[in-house]
Amino acid sequence: MGDTSSNQNGSIHNNPWRREDTEDNVLETSQSHGQGAAAEARAADEAHLSEVAAPPPIDREEEEEKEKRSIPPNPAREQGIPLSELAAPPPVSREPSRRRPWDHQVSPTRESPPPPELEQAEKRSSAAAPSVSKRATQLYVVSYLVFFAILGTLARLGLQALTFYPGAPVVTSVLWANVGGCILMGFFGEDRNLFREEWGDNSNPRTEEDEAAFAEWAKKHKSVKKTIPLYIGLTTGFCGSLTSFSSFMRDVFLALSNNLSVPVGGHVSRNGGYSFMALVAVIVITVALSLSSLIFGAHCALALDPLSLTIPFRFTRRVLDPLIVFLAWGCWLGAVFMAIWPPDRHDGPPTHEHWRGRAVFAIVFAPLGCLLRFYASLHLNARIPAFPLGTFAVNIFGTIIEGMCYDLQHVSGIGALSATASMTKSILTSCQVLQGVMDGFCGCTTTISTWVAELNGLGRRRHAYFYGLMSVGVALAFLVIIMGSLRWTIGFKNPVCA
Repeated sequence: MGDTSSNQNGSIHNNPWRREDTEDNVLETSQSHGQGAAAEARAADEAHLSEVAAPPPIDREEEEEKEKRSIPPNPAREQGIPLSELAAPPPVSREPSRRRPWDHQVSPTRESPPPPELEQAEKRSSAAAPSVSKRATQLYVVSYLVFFAILGTLARLGLQALTFYPGAPVVTSVLWANVGGCILMGFFGEDRNLFREEWGDNSNPRTEEDEAAFAEWAKKHKSVKKTIPLYIGLTTGFCGSLTSFSSFMRDVFLALSNNLSVPVGGHVSRNGGYSFMALVAVIVITVALSLSSLIFGAHCALALDPLSLTIPFRFTRRVLDPLIVFLAWGCWLGAVFMAIWPPDRHDGPPTHEHWRGRAVFAIVFAPLGCLLRFYASLHLNARIPAFPLGTFAVNIFGTIIEGMCYDLQHVSGIGALSATASMTKSILTSCQVLQGVMDGFCGCTTTISTWVAELNGLGRRRHAYFYGLMSVGVALAFLVIIMGSLRWTIGFKNPVCA
């Protein structure tokens, strides 16, 4: 027995292949334990997700490493051979992705002790900042959402009017509003300078200790930035209201039913195959441009990083936050008064009141949709980390309301005239109110910018594809039932406020 055991031990020590297998098993065991711990930490981290907790659309460290790498030599370029289309690099890198799950506000009990440099910066910032109560912070957040929801709605309506012209290459005018909102969302998500004074100076590191302090600062800044009222107003308020998922899905259905609005001329009859191609075109163009705009906005933030454009911290806390309370509620109340007493009421007959239908009713309903989206995502997104339930719910809900209002607006006696009826003030007002609900409430309840930020930020690609396909598929199914039941029975009538 002793000889047998000694021979076995000797064979193990003398056989390098067996020794490597043993080391590989130990390494695999340690890696499995590490992956299990990482999964548990990731599940704990994803417990407090909200709409503004979506990660930046690109990895800054990965981009900085790409900048440091030298460009490999290209024999074709050295020999003077012109580069062809096949010489372009692949759009997706084969290297392991460094994308991480969503970041959120880290609890103080789970944080490691900050470096001394960071503590000093925090003390200076805390000493310079006046204390703000929790209720005051909530008031500031709601006020910013109300104010930027109004601005985002007006910007969306303005872009739609500017981009809807004869000969336009794309007749879905809401596309450019979605592109603009996604660019701004990518910029604000990646930027580190605008709200830098919230956590002191972030000068360039020179030593290893400085690099450690800078890394800790960047981690804290990323999480704290998403709790700043102004940042919430710019992203959730303005970007979310500038983009509209319900208008996008309405255009998808209208492309399917051959009712998509054109600047001049009428619709030409076509078969179902062309309608399917139009449906796919609207979906692909909108999603592709929105995702690429998100990345472009992040690249703009990286390009402007050396300029160090910063919003003064004291100005924000002492001047802008209190001022926005009066501006937001004053603008909203003024819009309500203008809807009750329109300025053009005495300029002609009652049937010529067009002021309310163009923008006033929209900005009356816009803050309600924005607040609904914010609180729904705040309470529902954390339930399923791999599927942002809050954003999905408000997008589907807003799309359903959009389809119902569109049907009512295109029915005789409510928003449209019958063949024998004449224009009345009640029909005009009902048509304008329905248009305001679609442009204001539905447009601000649903969002494209947050949707594509979540698609880009989900940890696994299959989760992103499932989330995106479910959002588009469920919304389109509801519109086929709601709008299709009217379109393919009695047809749409022209609304009087079109």
